[in-house]
Amino acid sequence: MKYELEVEKRDHAGKGVARQLRRQGKIPGVLYGGGKSEFVAMEHKIARNMVLAQAGHAGLLTVRISGSEERIAVLQDHQIDPITGAILHVDLFEVSMTKPIRVNVPVMIIGEVPIGVKEGGILHQPMRELHIECLPAQIPDHIEIDASGFGIGDGVHIKEVEVPTGVKILDDEDLMVAHVASKMSEAKLESLLAREAAEGVSPVATAEKAAVEGAAPAGAVAAPDSKAKAAPDSKAKEGKK
Repeated sequence: MKYELEVEKRDHAGKGVARQLRRQGKIPGVLYGGGKSEFVAMEHKIARNMVLAQAGHAGLLTVRISGSEERIAVLQDHQIDPITGAILHVDLFEVSMTKPIRVNVPVMIIGEVPIGVKEGGILHQPMRELHIECLPAQIPDHIEIDASGFGIGDGVHIKEVEVPTGVKILDDEDLMVAHVASKMSEAKLESLLAREAAEGVSPVATAEKAAVEGAAPAGAVAAPDSKAKAAPDSKAKEGKK
């Protein structure tokens, strides 16, 4: 997924400058790359549209600086005001089209309703994203997994996931990406909860254990997703307010 982004250079940084930019309807940002960082600014509407367009993707950005110079980058990070929902700051990371980069891409479950779900099981997707390495031009919008053939107890591990040529998954190959678990009877659930409670184990941990072992309590909510962390980590943040 490609997106064009108009930004302007700025010579000054700091909390005061960032606040002034926001009062003018602009959003401060930093473009990292090549061992240096450049301060930029963009219209709030442009920043918001960019963040929304990149949500759930790891697409390339054509960053046009002050209407002329162009860079290829990815959205590394952004901050949002927890009260107003306004974009406060964005971090962009410049990439070389000839050097591999590491990004997170979403996992998309495709196909018909899994066989096991039709038989009363529950589809679990512990991993919503995969951490991959590839050349920028090879970054997929998402990685698809067809779960329609999953029976109860069936699933797919990372080592079984098919990815495009040139893409390498960096997560532990034995991690389960998605699987269909059977529902646990109320009697068995009560027995398990009672035993775990006697041993001092929390109900949440019990539910997670049941899901991992291929069974889920009837009516239970799936355990929280596990997510890999994105690269890279350079953070020369300004004051956000």
